[in-house]
Amino acid sequence: MGQDQTKQQIEKGLQLYQSNQTEKALQVWMKVLEKGSDLVGRFRVLGCLVTAHSEMGRYKEMLKFAVVQIDTARGLEDADFLLESYLNLARSNEKLCEFHKTISYCKTCLGLPGTRAGAQLGGQVSLSMGNAFLGLSLFQKALESFEKALRYAHNNDDTMLECRVCCSLGSFYAQVKESMKIALQHGDRPLQALCLLCFADIHRSRGDLETAFPRYDSAMSIMTEIGNRLGQVHVLLGVAKCWMARKVQDKALEAIEKAQDLAEEVGNKLSQLKLHCLSESIYRSKGLQRELRTHVVRFHECVEEIELYCGLCGESIGERNSRLQALPCSHIFHLRCLQNNGTRSCPNCRRSSMKPGFV
Repeated sequence: MGQDQTKQQIEKGLQLYQSNQTEKALQVWMKVLEKGSDLVGRFRVLGCLVTAHSEMGRYKEMLKFAVVQIDTARGLEDADFLLESYLNLARSNEKLCEFHKTISYCKTCLGLPGTRAGAQLGGQVSLSMGNAFLGLSLFQKALESFEKALRYAHNNDDTMLECRVCCSLGSFYAQVKESMKIALQHGDRPLQALCLLCFADIHRSRGDLETAFPRYDSAMSIMTEIGNRLGQVHVLLGVAKCWMARKVQDKALEAIEKAQDLAEEVGNKLSQLKLHCLSESIYRSKGLQRELRTHVVRFHECVEEIELYCGLCGESIGERNSRLQALPCSHIFHLRCLQNNGTRSCPNCRRSSMKPGFV
């Protein structure tokens, strides 16, 4: 079956599928898969089969076709095809509740070099990762992923993605609400504070700042009562983002300064990194170059102190979409740097390494 005939058959299957003749559509696509020789056509028909089986709730079949699509994408040697196929593999595992695998495949998507499809599919990757984190009850990580997905949706006017994220946020809210009930029943103050913080972050991500502020206040009250200084940092970080959303930059800076003092007291470099990043954006918008330079310098000092850079090339990790590898000794490098280095031991500590794991 040639390229033109493959296209015609794929289109025929789509017309049948859209007219609710699902089984006939599947038969047409399976014939294309059996007889088609064009790799791009095979990739497209596999995508149709993945989507159809997902919507029909046949998740094991969905996974089977996603695995075949990965092999096809590798044969095409195109980053756009790889991104789409890894996303389908992530979504298949998400449906089967294989959440750790979902997160791993989503990270692979994010680690691929910049692609044309990245802007379109990046939001779906973040959504799938958020759903996986939610399945593992990692609420803060889930919310961060959902917020990224919403930003993609708003930046690309993708209303369908926005609706899907809102549905996931509804599930998120329900799970946090149930956790809050348990926390109240058992008098678990730390869990109550965490749930209140999650509620506040949810309302902030939805733009409901009037509801978010009192939730942050309640969370801060409990965090202060139980002496959780790192929790107070997270609350103040959320409050600062609320004030930034309202464009009240002075109050945002006030919250950031309080959070920065607490973060320095407990020695949490990652929180300091996030706070310097927020300060940078505020001072950049104000055009205050001296303050901006101060926070840029402090940001890079934090990066160096927590070793967020490749031990071989010296570049900061996260500045570009590069695939990473973590060795058994916990040192992290760019994949390309390790491949070019050509040694089986860790370049930092010289410990011999087993097969490294992808990050």
